[in-house]
Amino acid sequence: MMDMECSLKFLTSICMILFLLGSYSAYENVRLVDAREDNEKHYVTLQVDASNATGRPIPETLFGIFFEEINHAGAGGLWAELVSNRGFEAGGQIIPSSIWPWSIIGDESTISVVTDRSSCFERNKIALRMEVLCNSSGCPSEGVGVYNPGYWGMNIEEGKKYKVTLYVRSTGDIDVSVSLTSSNGSLTLASEQIIALTSEVSKWTKKEVLLEANGTDDGARLQLTTTKNGSIWLDQVSAMPVDTYKGHGFRNDLFQMMVDLKPRFIRFPGGCYVEGDSLSNAFQWKETVGAWEERAGHYGDVWKYWTDDGLGHFEFFQLAEDLGAAPIWVFNSGISHQDQVETASIMPFVQEALDGIEFARGDANSTWGSVRAAMGHPKPFDLKYVAVGNEDCWQKYTYYKGNYLVFYNAIKKAYPDIKIISNCDGSSQPLDHPADYYDFHVYKPAKELFSMSHKFDKTSRDGPKAFVSEYAVNITDANTGNLLAALGEAGFLLGLEKNSDVVGMVSYAPLFLNINDRRWIPDAIVFNSSHLYGTPSYWLQQFFTESSGATLLSSTMEGNSSYVEASAISFQSNGSDYIQIKVLRCFSSAVNFANVTVELKVKMTGLDSKVSAKKKKVLTSASVMDENSFSNPEMITPQESLGVMPEGNLTFVLAPYSFSSFDI
Repeated sequence: MMDMECSLKFLTSICMILFLLGSYSAYENVRLVDAREDNEKHYVTLQVDASNATGRPIPETLFGIFFEEINHAGAGGLWAELVSNRGFEAGGQIIPSSIWPWSIIGDESTISVVTDRSSCFERNKIALRMEVLCNSSGCPSEGVGVYNPGYWGMNIEEGKKYKVTLYVRSTGDIDVSVSLTSSNGSLTLASEQIIALTSEVSKWTKKEVLLEANGTDDGARLQLTTTKNGSIWLDQVSAMPVDTYKGHGFRNDLFQMMVDLKPRFIRFPGGCYVEGDSLSNAFQWKETVGAWEERAGHYGDVWKYWTDDGLGHFEFFQLAEDLGAAPIWVFNSGISHQDQVETASIMPFVQEALDGIEFARGDANSTWGSVRAAMGHPKPFDLKYVAVGNEDCWQKYTYYKGNYLVFYNAIKKAYPDIKIISNCDGSSQPLDHPADYYDFHVYKPAKELFSMSHKFDKTSRDGPKAFVSEYAVNITDANTGNLLAALGEAGFLLGLEKNSDVVGMVSYAPLFLNINDRRWIPDAIVFNSSHLYGTPSYWLQQFFTESSGATLLSSTMEGNSSYVEASAISFQSNGSDYIQIKVLRCFSSAVNFANVTVELKVKMTGLDSKVSAKKKKVLTSASVMDENSFSNPEMITPQESLGVMPEGNLTFVLAPYSFSSFDI
């Protein structure tokens, strides 16, 4: 027993010694880390002249948004139409036409489905013919027919209403069930019958039903079924939620994401989408106005999908008006990716542009203004900016400059106040042709884009201003949209804000991505039929919502500023005056990201009294590679705190890999 007790005491002593040694070692490690952090602590001072005496006005239009029909941004996204290929035209004018994504309910013994050119609409002649062939024992109790799953599932919500519109013709009486069901058709969420005699439907007839959902399914489908034999033709089948923004057809949650950016302009309907891979598939605005049923739709051959053009020329202007943003219409310059029109033959395209402007701005009695008025908007839209083409001032497009001058002269003669945007870059050397703005596009890795914060420092202050209508950190660094991309873009935007005397407008691209059809990444807003989230690049843009129309204050950085980029603005909100400091904390000339402690002190001159920081907002995460997702949509979002500093104390510790703003 004594030997055992001695052994236990000895072991206990050894353990205690090891514990103490380990504790001392851990303490030494922590002490060394603390010492190293102290050695790596950096102090910087931002000196701000808050008097406005040396300040410079920032253009009212500086920050806006760019909408392109890409990634199913509109068709299957912002435009709330639930039915995909509603007119059965997506297969083109060849018979039999592809009816995808429509599918048949039943089998070849009960139903035959084909397409033919029997529609009552001149611009979209394809219709669907269903031949119901049930035998003497009758059709299945659930009926036979067709269904449409929409754009990767229809989001149907309990208690909400949906208006289904269709055109029908038949050789006999009809009894058609119009239903919203679960994805496999097993559960009915809403249903109504369309019953009519032969005399009522022997010619094309418009029918409407209002469905109220008794359940929720974000992968639902629309079914049209019958148990009655005979021939039935269907065309222009639409299902729209009743609840859209102001009843104008825009999906509410996606619209709100745009509103929250407080855009001062919206560029539309796209870039490459406007050009087309070939001119035959370019966006043609006249084909997208008038009654939705009569719109031809077209295949966007650059991004490889069909659009019914429910989101057309009129709707884009309505979108701008609803956002309170200045519309910027991009039209085709006679150039696609594969072909171009000689300047000697460009006048039809010029007339097309003039007619499109008249549609927006013309009196309700004018030729094209009357079309707008008939669509429910007698008052002209406030169109003041147009862009002649998209990325067309390249060496291979030999006719662009000649074409541009014809457009420019014709538009200025008819509408002297309209500002015209050239595709040619005037940032490094003056343009050799007249323009009010020149378009500038840039997609770069994070560090390269950050370094371009000084791109416009030496640009001539005379002549047209830059319209940076497309910018983003590209997929090389951004993956599908991470913090790294947002921080690289932050440095670039701070530089544009500081150079806003020569940079008049800025917008990120692309704006929207339907997760089911990635044609371009990264993007600002990601969505499916029922959910969405903003990438860090989206949330970054919210830091600049007060910049448009503000005053850029004179500021200088003192200390080791290689770790920090900052700007200062003054603005008014709700009748109160604010000063906002925006600070990027990450990039350095020595390393990609500086993981050191940085303390920023803000000193102000030109104020009569002491001030305090009223609000702090920070965008950061544990890793620069972090991304938001449907499972974690708010992993990286601005974190706000109020009353962050007492009066007179403007000292802030900047988190690593962060972008911050302080409202004072």
